[in-house]
Amino acid sequence: MKKELFHIPVLTLTLVLATNLHAQNQKIGFIDSDLILREMPEYSGIEQRLSLLSEGWNQEIRTMENELSEMIRDFEAREILFTDEIRDQRMIEIQQKQHSIEQLIAEKFGPAGDYFTLQQDLLEPIQRELFDAVQRIAQRDNYDFVFDRSQDSRFLHVNQRWNLTREVMLELGLGDTGN
Repeated sequence: MKKELFHIPVLTLTLVLATNLHAQNQKIGFIDSDLILREMPEYSGIEQRLSLLSEGWNQEIRTMENELSEMIRDFEAREILFTDEIRDQRMIEIQQKQHSIEQLIAEKFGPAGDYFTLQQDLLEPIQRELFDAVQRIAQRDNYDFVFDRSQDSRFLHVNQRWNLTREVMLELGLGDTGN
């Protein structure tokens, strides 16, 4: 019975040490996907295309907002001259214009809007290419974890020795930026 009690702490200690040794042998790397994407020619083309589209939509929204402001000024200037029926009709027209503007903003820039849908459709292939390059490097060089430092993850200390950004850029055929 005493021998069995002796084996439990020894077994526990062995498991703890084995776990610690395994954890110490893990290989971790990181990339800066923002830097990599900025170096990809396809990405700048996508940014320009999205910028042009959004500027056009923003101009359309500004035009509608100016029309609404003019409707409100006109209404306020002539309100005392209107009959109740005309006043109500003009208020409804103003509300409809406000609703149209809100609808256009949601349609173009809302969470399921045209801008984000198109952005996702255009960026998905180059993000897939970036991900595949990271996967190839991680498998080839036996990395257990690869983090992206450009996203929400915060690194308080980073040893540049584990920075895989340059390798991923080379894997993608992009120029060497020295990062």
